[in-house]
Amino acid sequence: MTEKEKSHAGLLYQPGDPELAADRDITVQKLYAYNNMHPLERDARRAAIRDLLGAVGRDCTVEQPLFCTYGYNVTLGDNCFLNVNCKLMDSGKITIGNNVFIAPNVCLITEEHAMDVEQRLAGLEYAHPVTIGDNVWLCTGVLVLPGVTIGENSAIGAGSVVTKDIPANSLAVGNPCHVIRSLK
Repeated sequence: MTEKEKSHAGLLYQPGDPELAADRDITVQKLYAYNNMHPLERDARRAAIRDLLGAVGRDCTVEQPLFCTYGYNVTLGDNCFLNVNCKLMDSGKITIGNNVFIAPNVCLITEEHAMDVEQRLAGLEYAHPVTIGDNVWLCTGVLVLPGVTIGENSAIGAGSVVTKDIPANSLAVGNPCHVIRSLK
């Protein structure tokens, strides 16, 4: 099993693997080109995002600057808006549904370092997928941690740190993020 396959399977893997390092170098080049495009070159920016990410639905906008680890592990549904300084730490899969609004300075994180100190010092880590359901709004400065699913039609308040799954139709806030009421 390759290190990339291990990361997608949620197993301990070595991110310093030459194949993964080469993939990150390609991503760095694509991100540099994208982040330095003129903001009004909308068609060229859309083409660059389609080349960078794994899948991009219809009518998506991704503002600059953007950061991702690999890009190819990210799927965007239709009508998504990712505002400035979005960070997609996608060693694992990141799935973003339809009609998702992501405010400035949001970070979706799939990576976590090993708890065992010897494994951590060896550079080993895990990756756990992040899933954002349809019609979700992530307000400014939200951090979504590895393995979290946010259910459809939910809103996450500004500055929240989402450590556990959030059910559908929820307004959730805080650190750690918790549901404060239903949106139904």
